Amino acid sequence: MPESLSGRHIEIVWPDLGITVTAELDGRNPELADALWESLPYRSLQGHALVAGRHLYHHVPIPKLLYVHPSERIADRRDAPNGTVFCSGLQHLGIKYGELTEPMPAAPVGRIRDTDLPALDEAAQAVWDAVYSTKKEILVEVRKAGTAGGHSIPRLTAADAAADGLLQDVYAETERIWLTAPPELDDLHRGLIPSGAGSYETVLPTLLFVNGETRPLGYASYGGLVRAAVGDMPMDSLRQMTRLLVGVPAEFLGYCGLEKLWAFTQRFLACLDDLDRDDFLAVVSQLALYINCLGGWNLHLFPWDATDGLRQLRSAEATEAAEAVRPS
Repeated sequence: MPESLSGRHIEIVWPDLGITVTAELDGRNPELADALWESLPYRSLQGHALVAGRHLYHHVPIPKLLYVHPSERIADRRDAPNGTVFCSGLQHLGIKYGELTEPMPAAPVGRIRDTDLPALDEAAQAVWDAVYSTKKEILVEVRKAGTAGGHSIPRLTAADAAADGLLQDVYAETERIWLTAPPELDDLHRGLIPSGAGSYETVLPTLLFVNGETRPLGYASYGGLVRAAVGDMPMDSLRQMTRLLVGVPAEFLGYCGLEKLWAFTQRFLACLDDLDRDDFLAVVSQLALYINCLGGWNLHLFPWDATDGLRQLRSAEATEAAEAVRPS
């Protein structure tokens, strides 16, 4: 291996596929890279981008990623070389392995070595097949190169007794579902919905609404509350924003089957007025990790191939299709 800039290399392993690639943390975004390095080793459910193109990502058990500001951004990640490794404020570790369609800034922390790019492509195709159709659960392990693997979820603490009890229960539930599909989501995707949610006994609309509420609840609402707390938003404003942002979607998701999420939310709102900034930050950080985990599983379980025949029309095809239906 060539002489590195940082001396820090990580192995990204897909044990079920028998594939390992090595990346160098190359000195970009050192605070993000430090957070990643210090969290190793960990395991997660491997995901694949569904609208952005050829991009792998998985959720990482690192609360700091929600609020650490990158010191260096690529203005458009479409321009990054294949094999670039990113850390995201959505608690993702991402890897570009081919053409991307979504223009967005991104925070790189390293790059897969060139000799491993064919193996990365092989892993990515298997992951896409799993996410899109087969639903095989492919786990990924990230570890310091040359070291043993392992896994842990951070357990945050609070001085307030009610908040700390909530943190323990959210932590335990996150541990339980981090590498195993949550039973309530598994039931939902099999059509077992105790509340009867889904007009005329349909299932797909409920799945769409659950996905549409879970992802922004974790990414935007709880991620935003974490960043607002770190950014010194006044506590009265934080409490008001919490009540505005989290109750309604959590109650709806409880009706759809995510009863634990709704129960945790009710406990959070019940002790909200008693929390100082540190306790508030701990609770919203722990809940963000839990809800983002739910979101990751929901994306994996969703039947994306249900409308496999519906495909995009490229420019020439679109013109032909329009002319075919145009009145003569």
